[in-house]
Amino acid sequence: MKKKKLLLIGNGMAGVNVIEHILKLADDRFEITIFGKEPHPNYNRILLSSVLAGEAQMQEIVLNDWEWYGERGIRLHTGIEVTQIDTDAKKVYTDAGMEADYDELIIATGSLPFMLPVPGADKEGVIAFRDIKDTETMIETAKHYRNAVVIGGGLLGLEAARGLLHLNMNVSVVHLMDTLMERQLDPTAAKMLQAELEQQGMKFLLEKQTAELLGEERVTAVQFKDGTTAPADLVVMAVGIRPNVGLAKASGIEVNRGIVVNDWMETSVPHVYAVGECAEHQGIVYGLVAPLWEQGAVLAKHLCGVETAPYKGSVVSTKLKISGVDVFSAGDFTDRPDRRAIRVHDEWTGIYKKLVIQDGKIVGSVLFGDTSDSSRVFKWVREQAELTPEIHGLFTGVGAQKETGNGGSVVASMADDELICGCNGVTKGAIVTAIKDKNLSTVDEIKGCTGASRSCGGCKPLVAQLLQHVKGEEYAADQAPEEAVCSCTTLTRDQVVQAIREQHLTHTREVMHVLGWKNEEGCSKCRPALNYYIGMVWPEEHEDERTSRFVNERMHANIQNDGTYSVVPRMYGGVSTPEELRRIADVAEKYKVRMVKLTGGQRIDLLGVKKEDLPAIWSELGMPSGYAYGKAVRTVKTCVGESFCRFGTQNSIQMGIDIEKRFERLQTPAKVKMAVSACPRNCAESGIKDLGVVGVDGGWELYVGGNGGVKLRAGDLLCKVKTSEEVLEITGAYLQYYRETGRYGERTSEWVERLGLTAIRQAVVEDREYRRELLARVDVALAQLSDPWQEVTQNERLRKTMYEEIHVSP
Repeated sequence: MKKKKLLLIGNGMAGVNVIEHILKLADDRFEITIFGKEPHPNYNRILLSSVLAGEAQMQEIVLNDWEWYGERGIRLHTGIEVTQIDTDAKKVYTDAGMEADYDELIIATGSLPFMLPVPGADKEGVIAFRDIKDTETMIETAKHYRNAVVIGGGLLGLEAARGLLHLNMNVSVVHLMDTLMERQLDPTAAKMLQAELEQQGMKFLLEKQTAELLGEERVTAVQFKDGTTAPADLVVMAVGIRPNVGLAKASGIEVNRGIVVNDWMETSVPHVYAVGECAEHQGIVYGLVAPLWEQGAVLAKHLCGVETAPYKGSVVSTKLKISGVDVFSAGDFTDRPDRRAIRVHDEWTGIYKKLVIQDGKIVGSVLFGDTSDSSRVFKWVREQAELTPEIHGLFTGVGAQKETGNGGSVVASMADDELICGCNGVTKGAIVTAIKDKNLSTVDEIKGCTGASRSCGGCKPLVAQLLQHVKGEEYAADQAPEEAVCSCTTLTRDQVVQAIREQHLTHTREVMHVLGWKNEEGCSKCRPALNYYIGMVWPEEHEDERTSRFVNERMHANIQNDGTYSVVPRMYGGVSTPEELRRIADVAEKYKVRMVKLTGGQRIDLLGVKKEDLPAIWSELGMPSGYAYGKAVRTVKTCVGESFCRFGTQNSIQMGIDIEKRFERLQTPAKVKMAVSACPRNCAESGIKDLGVVGVDGGWELYVGGNGGVKLRAGDLLCKVKTSEEVLEITGAYLQYYRETGRYGERTSEWVERLGLTAIRQAVVEDREYRRELLARVDVALAQLSDPWQEVTQNERLRKTMYEEIHVSP
């Protein structure tokens, strides 16, 4: 059956969540294309505040990495904005001149931050807090400036302010109202929150209205309508969001405040749907995660023809956690003459709890300081449960011990249908079943299996408590100092490698079967890792499993955001010949390569290559692959050296060529970049490479563990040697030691810090006997390697495999 073309506009959480559901329900039903305006894969926007506060790294909030799309055959176009929808022709057009057809179209364009229309709002240093770019701007600004003003005392504004405090800025929060978070908290809880945040160093300017942002090119102060000012090198506007409906409106789709949808998330135009913060259902636009997930589940089932109840709206709750301050609210918690409330207010411990009752039913709640009951309370509010003596006792603490029967454990008394993770709709029963059926033993395994705690992470303590409750005496909070390979197993990297050695396991499926993998097919994280570990342990016996490699490695080219590929032939030490350059030019011209670019590793990159042209291009180039896609030795950058440079002390070009030819194609736990500089001026940037070689008078210095990427790290001096032969020898031992002790995906910068420079120096420099053993093993590994794209012109079997890969696989 021919696949339908499903096109998603918006690569955010709501839209991709729909795709995830569809892939689970019918992974062969649609040919999927996604356009995303940001130049990133799908990430968790909720956790940007955690990145700002130093509680998470940027890469940790990615929900679906680049490989995820490729492995599922999804065409992802990032950094590209859809500018027009032709609903009659069923086409979309982009700002990059692209066009794409669809059978079904999902609009998930999210929302836009509201920027106050005041004079000076266009100055440098005035931003919103909405995406990765905003977060990076704040982090960079904090390195050079001191005063920050956050306009908006709501949920987002307070999270931004706390993050800026962590970055050592002086932070003032400006708010129009007389209490914080007035939509989520009652006055009592709001004042308690303000007092707690003031103790942490936050300043508040309440009942202030911004009149103007002062300064020349960059903002220097905020002026208010009462004539007062506040110094500001950075102004973050967190005053609200508005649905991003411009595209839909221009395309003739009905728009009110948001894109109007019915109970099946259908817009006014057939075959066009909307979901998330851009959608308006029964007059309501939701800005929280849980409703977006509920909408997505309904839409996915509707598109896949699976019977489901229609979407009828959501009861929302809000949870805030800022450096130990726990806040929760749900439903309508305002005081009115026709309502009564149960209040527990303990000023000594800083706990406040409020349950609002109307006509005998629970309609709203506020919790401050202790939100452990939030899941149970939210269930009462969502179902508008009738207040009973039992509920009264549970909420106030009177009789709670008797009710739970488990020393007051919250999870013990929860019903199986109660939500543990409100963001992702995961119930207690679903988690308990997963723990028992799949023998889960960590919170991360539960997250990988059920999705609980995947979004805001606020339910992690409850998930851990439930895990402890189910496992009983078997539970150990810290079962292993090292993480498991992935959520498919509880085994660590060292345990898996040990089993591969001791039980002589030579295939990934064999490893999974013998070691009791929970998911018998494995996942995108463990399959490549197992393939690498087996090849490292048994290089002479292991046959590389192409299906266990990432799409870039299978295609021997880097997939780009528009579905084309990047081809990088190897140029040893950055040196080429007129003949090679002519061949590259001829190929680029013949196959209409969109761009020819010099890389940072002194090579030529052919960008925009069609998938079907890859075999012919490699064949006509007649050059080995530069492995720009692989977890392998990639390139050795060099300066011009003593042959040309008046400062050079050594022949860096020849040294670089010798290293690259000696170790090219060697598979490693993560990518390895090297460089050789002829003198301490370091023109080849040897100090920030996985291995850097620097020429000095009378010899060479070797630096290890450098990284010029996201986690910038200067390399550590490993040793100083006199001869080129010693450089090659120690380099080989160093690479093999990394191969044997590194975790799959772990860069040398992380590996050096984990093992310690002393241990590495002892293994590859000081212990000469062990160094010889390492060199012998790396030689065995190298002997098994050959360049697949050189073979493709000679080996018919490999040629057939490559063509099948291109023409059959997604």
